[in-house]
Amino acid sequence: MSVPDSEATAGLKAFAVGEDAAGTRLDQWLAAQTAPNLSRSRIQAIIRGGDVRIDGKVVLEPKSKLVAGTLVTLGMPEPEPAEPQAEAIELAILFEDDDLIVIDKPAGLVVHPGAGNWTGTLVNALIHHCGDTLSGIGGVKRPGIVHRLDKETSGVLVVAKNDLAHRALSDAFADHGRTGDLERAYHAVLWGVPPRPAGIVDAPLGRSGTDRTKRAVVPEGRPDARHAVTHYQIVEKFGGRADATAFASLVECRLETGRTHQIRVHMGHIGHPLIGDQTYGRAFRTKANKLPDDLKDLVADFPRQALHARLLQFRHPRTDEILRFEAAYPSDFAELVETLRRLPSE
Repeated sequence: MSVPDSEATAGLKAFAVGEDAAGTRLDQWLAAQTAPNLSRSRIQAIIRGGDVRIDGKVVLEPKSKLVAGTLVTLGMPEPEPAEPQAEAIELAILFEDDDLIVIDKPAGLVVHPGAGNWTGTLVNALIHHCGDTLSGIGGVKRPGIVHRLDKETSGVLVVAKNDLAHRALSDAFADHGRTGDLERAYHAVLWGVPPRPAGIVDAPLGRSGTDRTKRAVVPEGRPDARHAVTHYQIVEKFGGRADATAFASLVECRLETGRTHQIRVHMGHIGHPLIGDQTYGRAFRTKANKLPDDLKDLVADFPRQALHARLLQFRHPRTDEILRFEAAYPSDFAELVETLRRLPSE
């Protein structure tokens, strides 16, 4: 039974579970409530994505059994977008041949269309640059995309231009360099400095229980927990003190897994979130008040998470050649590093 709109939160549908539905599978029952708009498989994907709650608690198992008298809320998905269209967006191309294209992605560019970003993405730019041949690779919404960078993360990214390259590169990224030649390195500017020169963060990630757009370190046994491992090494410390602490640090991160927001969440988990990260490090912004006036505003107001995909190496899917690309810091990241280098050491 659907609850009147006045009792449902905007963007959600609410359904009261009657006596006749007690013991029924959640996915089966919700599919019946929403038919014909949402299929059962679509309902299952929405549940696993963390967008269904029973009496306010997220439920991730589609076959969960219903209890009479409870209230089920369903986050209604965005309508399926039309096929991405070509858009003339300038690209910084590091390499291109008939099989693949490597770009230096600027901060602010979304990789593929999604909620709130149906146009103006890298995919729209690639369809314009590469022509119709790209549109069938890797699915309609994300042609040729084998890995991604967050919107506000800059740096090296490779895109496949045909099925051969898509299969080979997808396999390489799925393996994360454990058995192959794939190598990725990110540079991040952190608040403070990790306790050791190099370390490993091995902590499973899942959807945040308080905000479905965020990720968090979660217990290993939780249904949505995903294995996540980040290796880090300190590159430089800024504003060092006699007690071996520092105001900020530049670290290199290498991923053993590729989870959403992995570096950002893992660095925050060890107490050193990225400068500029308003999602996982907002509380640290006031640390900038300790800086000299001429440095304070630039650090406090850095407009994005200070994360840059510095290095990408992989084996060419056709020629078998090892390709290696490095992207210089963009101007905002470089200015942040240079500003922090001006901090006095005690």
